[in-house]
Amino acid sequence: MYELALPLALCLLPIPLLILWLSRSNRTVGALQLPSIDSLPESSDSTSPSLWRRFVALIAWIFLVIALAQPQIVGEPESLPVTGRDLMMALDISGSMDNRDFVWQGQRLTRLDAVRAVASDFVLRREGDRVGLILFGSKPYLQTPLTFDRQTVHYFLNDAAVGLAGKSTAIGDAIGLAVKRLRDRPAESRVLILLTDGDNTAGELLPAQAAQLAKQMNVRVHTIGVGREERSFFGSVIRGSGIDEASLREVAQITGGKFFMAEDTGQLVDVYNELDELEPAAAGDEIFKPRQPFYHWSLAICLFFCLLLLEPWRWRRE
Repeated sequence: MYELALPLALCLLPIPLLILWLSRSNRTVGALQLPSIDSLPESSDSTSPSLWRRFVALIAWIFLVIALAQPQIVGEPESLPVTGRDLMMALDISGSMDNRDFVWQGQRLTRLDAVRAVASDFVLRREGDRVGLILFGSKPYLQTPLTFDRQTVHYFLNDAAVGLAGKSTAIGDAIGLAVKRLRDRPAESRVLILLTDGDNTAGELLPAQAAQLAKQMNVRVHTIGVGREERSFFGSVIRGSGIDEASLREVAQITGGKFFMAEDTGQLVDVYNELDELEPAAAGDEIFKPRQPFYHWSLAICLFFCLLLLEPWRWRRE
């Protein structure tokens, strides 16, 4: 299907006729009256080249105007997913994530195995979102930058192993790295989901300091603590891995996010389902029509007729 991007440009087509009319009207007003037309020498070159040059110039002008109108070929409509959120996931892979206190489909798993199984399904559901992955222990590192390729994020998430980033937990530094990767994205779509089973025991930034930085950059941080309750001999409840719930709650509160606690696989599934509701993925498709311009052909034809006006054969003859 052919289409003009600027059809109003065709209004320029009558300009040569307007110029010709104006030039003729000026001649009739101030024309020089000759006593006799017969006294002029006859020459076949005095009229025919003039008409020929005008005809060539008119064709060149027509193709120039067509080029200005930007003709293009419009293809069949295609659907593209509407761009959603820029969602960064920060996953704790410190030594304590190797504890086997989670059960998934009848099998006892480590905390990291359970998180990978649930979070991988969450990633695959985020159609239309850019998803990235940060793994952290003693230090954080970017495993996958923000991308629409959810399969790649799914692969690297399942490839994460305990202890690769050290055995300590640098929660504050992980938040700081996520903010750095999200700061150039649209402000309303920046989201970080941080999952840990421990306290901040390493790094340069405290979680509260990193949360203030995230707030300044409009990054919403949802925090997830994982681990089972254990009771001491005196009846007090403690977490098996020493999770600092107060710190994680503070981070979520400062940044406008939400804190979650998951003590088993079922609760972990519920957490990610609730995150789907809090941060819904893009819905619907955007219709896109591919367009291929071909105005350069009109410009080439215009240039060809302009070269004809130069009459190069006359140069050779002279």
